[in-house]
Amino acid sequence: MSQLLRVRNLTKFFGGLAAIHDVELHVNQGEILSLIGPNGAGKTTLFNIVTGIYPPSRGEVFLQNEPIVGCSPHQIARRGIARTFQTTVLFGEHTVLDNVIIGHRCRTHSGLWGSLLRTERTQKEEKESLSCAEEILSFTGLWAHRKDLAKNISQEAQKRLSIAMALATKPRLLLLDEPTSGLIMEETGELMNLFMSIIKRGITLCLIEHKMRVVMNVSDRIIVLNYGKKIAEGPPREIRYHPAVIEAYLGEEYVT
Repeated sequence: MSQLLRVRNLTKFFGGLAAIHDVELHVNQGEILSLIGPNGAGKTTLFNIVTGIYPPSRGEVFLQNEPIVGCSPHQIARRGIARTFQTTVLFGEHTVLDNVIIGHRCRTHSGLWGSLLRTERTQKEEKESLSCAEEILSFTGLWAHRKDLAKNISQEAQKRLSIAMALATKPRLLLLDEPTSGLIMEETGELMNLFMSIIKRGITLCLIEHKMRVVMNVSDRIIVLNYGKKIAEGPPREIRYHPAVIEAYLGEEYVT
């Protein structure tokens, strides 16, 4: 199994505090990798560095052996990494369909003048964006909401919409930051099914997730962070009973 993403000696200081410290990890193509750990362990900071929001204090990030440290978030999205955020970020005053079309814009090339002059390329790209958005809305179960304003749909539908917007960028790697937070058990189960459908499309997933039911059921591998350092890595059956993970995060009651 080939490595899609590789992180080497990654460190990020905020003032004198190391949010992550000498973290090394990789994401294999076609797998679901979960990052778990206590609040403040550095999980979202790691996502922010990989997607170009933060520069690292030191260390390297490679996407299929190409270095991406120093690239802007837009450039990284074009290279094939998309993400969602812990707090769902949508264009609330626009329709669900328009939100997904906006997500596809990073794959288009028409500039301001092309849009104003309605060039042939602009019209072609608009049709492509619409077709892509419609297909993704069907895939993510949002077709019935396509005409609704994003601010008016349920929290669960908003979670799906944030994933749909990320999928519209045509990613190779999709980073999901607490995708099931705030959802009831039934909704969580439906989102887990969506994760498996995304994998079948050839898209690799990396999750930050606190619900152990999700982590243990969908993950191929789990990496555990604590105080900015990696303390464990392995398949769910090993992480579940790992002494350091039980002490730092899961607690004895989880395995009894």
